Amino acid sequence: MTQKHIRSIDDLGQSGIEEILALSDHFHEVSTRRIPKVPALRGKTIALLFYEDSTRTRLSFETAAKRLSADSLNFSIGSSSVKKGESLRDTVETISAMGVDAIVVRHGSVGVPWLLPSWTGAAVINAGDGSHEHPTQALLDCYTIRNHLGELNGKKISIVGDIKHSRVARSNIKAFLALGASVTLVAPKTLMPFNTDDWGVDTTDQFDSVIEDSDVLYMLRMQLERQQSSYVPSLREYANEYGLSDIRTQNMKPKSLIMHPGPMNRGVEVSSNVKEHPKSVINNQVANGVIIRMSALYYLLGSGSETKFESFDDE
Repeated sequence: MTQKHIRSIDDLGQSGIEEILALSDHFHEVSTRRIPKVPALRGKTIALLFYEDSTRTRLSFETAAKRLSADSLNFSIGSSSVKKGESLRDTVETISAMGVDAIVVRHGSVGVPWLLPSWTGAAVINAGDGSHEHPTQALLDCYTIRNHLGELNGKKISIVGDIKHSRVARSNIKAFLALGASVTLVAPKTLMPFNTDDWGVDTTDQFDSVIEDSDVLYMLRMQLERQQSSYVPSLREYANEYGLSDIRTQNMKPKSLIMHPGPMNRGVEVSSNVKEHPKSVINNQVANGVIIRMSALYYLLGSGSETKFESFDDE
């Protein structure tokens, strides 16, 4: 049997996405228990290999592993042999020799998750590679939308902001389209990728033109750390044209959602209090991150036995 990986939404397809979302319903129930933990992956070891800073993704994977009763190895660049010049390959092979079952990797270079299977027999989960993909973020976003709007099929989703440098946008586009939603990308021309003709999406540089018709406004932060030059005249001008202000929220559909992958630049892509807006499901996205990553780990490593969802409450 070929080892399964989640390096891209393409590794899953529509059926894989739906399977993980169905698993997430089980793990949502687990999260409501007095002891939110199951023995589903007892005896498995998960390595967290993060070459870039992360708060939400790293902590949610660590929490997910613990709730599944798996052991986790946390790799820290600052205290590792990488500082001594150790290559990525040597690091992966060293970790693999310790007997890990899955490696969750975040790296600033595009394509790194596709290199790892040639150096390890462990399952690989992409926690973000450069400006390429971030599939588990897309999965948790699909789960969040489904929970609030019932389904994605037929929904109109506008992704707004720095599309050019966003790995979240690329994974979300694939996942949203696979589940039947229509997607519009909204950005100034300087922050819109050149090759969107083959993506199956609409594009515009007029934010106000999509607000009234969108079921979801998915706001992206400016990826200043990945920008090699200035793509907008100023952040103030960008906020005026593409920021979700209090006034703009008044023009949204009654049952529409505000989403953001975090971290937010308040006062730039969103106004200071948008996170607390009644239409905002941003905190719900964070909570769902743990549930989805439990599902992703179980999808790759679980046995499929229903008994593995039994509770620890009676122990």
